Amino acid sequence: MRKRRVEEAENVVRATAGKDDAGARLDRFLAAHAGEFSRSRLKQLLLDGEVRIGGRTIKDPAYRVKSGDRIELIVPPAKPARPQAQSIPLNVVYEDGQIIVIDKPAGLVVHPAAGNEDGTLVNALIAHCGASLSGIGGEKRPGIVHRLDKDTSGLLVVAKTDKAHRGLAQQFADHGRHGPLVRAYLAVVWGVPEPRRGTIDLPIARDPRAREKMAVLPGGRRAVTHYEVLDRFAGADRLAVASLVECRLATGRTHQIRVHMTRAGHPLLGDEVYGAGFRSKASQLGPDARRVLSRFHRQALHAYQLGFAHPTTGKTLRFESPLPADMAKLVEALKTP
Repeated sequence: MRKRRVEEAENVVRATAGKDDAGARLDRFLAAHAGEFSRSRLKQLLLDGEVRIGGRTIKDPAYRVKSGDRIELIVPPAKPARPQAQSIPLNVVYEDGQIIVIDKPAGLVVHPAAGNEDGTLVNALIAHCGASLSGIGGEKRPGIVHRLDKDTSGLLVVAKTDKAHRGLAQQFADHGRHGPLVRAYLAVVWGVPEPRRGTIDLPIARDPRAREKMAVLPGGRRAVTHYEVLDRFAGADRLAVASLVECRLATGRTHQIRVHMTRAGHPLLGDEVYGAGFRSKASQLGPDARRVLSRFHRQALHAYQLGFAHPTTGKTLRFESPLPADMAKLVEALKTP
């Protein structure tokens, strides 16, 4: 059996196929020998004519490799990111050559989209990371593997390389079933969920009557939220009117916690999308809490805990973020009826 060998040079990966590679599809051979690139990236390079065998350009992913084939993968330098770099202050919790963990403030959109073409976390990361972005899918941009709503604060991990992006994406797709991934949030909700600790397992899909909203719908994607009541807050009449709840995600659907808690009858304070019908509840609060809530213009949700395996070293990393000032002030006011 001819020993396989891989040589790496700047922007080039070279490999010689051995007898045990004979008959393998070219795209699978490349995936085995150029593991730092995603399959989609390798496929695009192949279709772009960046793979040569014996000096010939091969574009067919199904080409069958022969023993002794000398295969050369040319990787063009990453293109500049399409979003513009913008100098926006960031609270960096952790950073190395592969990943960066950010404590995102409420009000910051994660990714450019219609209505938010700039001023986003992605614009800020392009400016902050600069040359350390080696290219996600051939473009010098950060790799977003999970998101937080604009008005949700807290911890977010972002990939700086293709390899890290792939490793993180696999963990988030697995939702922690076979690894150390942890995503925990603190939410202030109306009322007190019963039982005090439990699981909400209800499918979520786009609301057909309001496209900006999600809803619990048959046929939606499975969504699982584990919750626990941490504290209860009495109103002016000394009866429980709100509570602090920890929510741990076992899936990662859009607006999952907000939708699940609303369906359970306990929407988040400040949530104008899902909790507008609960505005009158504010009349049950004490004067200080009522005043603070009137100035609290977002859903009371904070991603306070994030844990995962480092995508290249395998080391388990865990981070915790305290309540931001606005939410801490709300909780403190609720403690005084």
